[in-house]
Amino acid sequence: MKSQLTLMAVHAHPDDEVLSTGGLLARCAAEGIRTVLVTCTNGEGGDDPNGFKPTDEGHDAEGVARLRLAELRESARLLGIDHVELLGYRDSGMAGWHTNEHPEAFANVPVEAAAHRVAGLMERYRPQVVVTYDETGGYGHPDHIQAHRVAVAATESTGIPEKLYYTAVPRSGIVQLMEYLRSTGMDVGAFDVPEDIGVPDEAITSVVDVSPFVERKRKALEAHASQGENIFILRLPEDARRMVLGRETFTRKLSRVSAPDREDDLFEGLREA
Repeated sequence: MKSQLTLMAVHAHPDDEVLSTGGLLARCAAEGIRTVLVTCTNGEGGDDPNGFKPTDEGHDAEGVARLRLAELRESARLLGIDHVELLGYRDSGMAGWHTNEHPEAFANVPVEAAAHRVAGLMERYRPQVVVTYDETGGYGHPDHIQAHRVAVAATESTGIPEKLYYTAVPRSGIVQLMEYLRSTGMDVGAFDVPEDIGVPDEAITSVVDVSPFVERKRKALEAHASQGENIFILRLPEDARRMVLGRETFTRKLSRVSAPDREDDLFEGLREA
């Protein structure tokens, strides 16, 4: 008997689940596909309620973690996620922060130890599709890079997932957004896409239409209120926000089933006729 169709997303922090996969998770949930979110850290690297930055003396890391995990639970409810699995590792903070040196920081955990735990979750849920970050973590965050390593190692060791995807932001999409904002009269300056941001269009294999779930994604982002000032998308004009949130793009790195070079469904080749 075939296992229930299942999507597993492996993310680093509370709120990451929305930005690049919120629409996919909501769409799959609406289609009756079981959704599993693995969140690797508790998000201690956010600003605390008193305004202290993670690098400030007196920053309440534990209080931030409690708040962000509560926000995560609300976000998951809004997106219809079936199962949230918390690995509970400590947020490493942005590259270069002194928090990178904390011995319990996720980035300092042996990959094989964390991968063993994710492998156990794969054994339990049997996901056909796994989504995580690419080897750069999208923008170089130590925890994103670690989540990538852990998810890939668990995929390889178990052999369970039939398809593995990396979240990807096409460079052309960033250019399109900047041009649109400029056309509305917004001052975005002379913006050039940095070489280390986004991926070339030809690397994108999968474009998923999640436009019916834009409002749900917006509400899930707003649920992460403690991170509000850091969520650029929420400050965009509505038309631009819908443009950004209405589709999600991925690079397919593994497929044990036949799938086209370009697809609009990550479960292509896995659904019964």
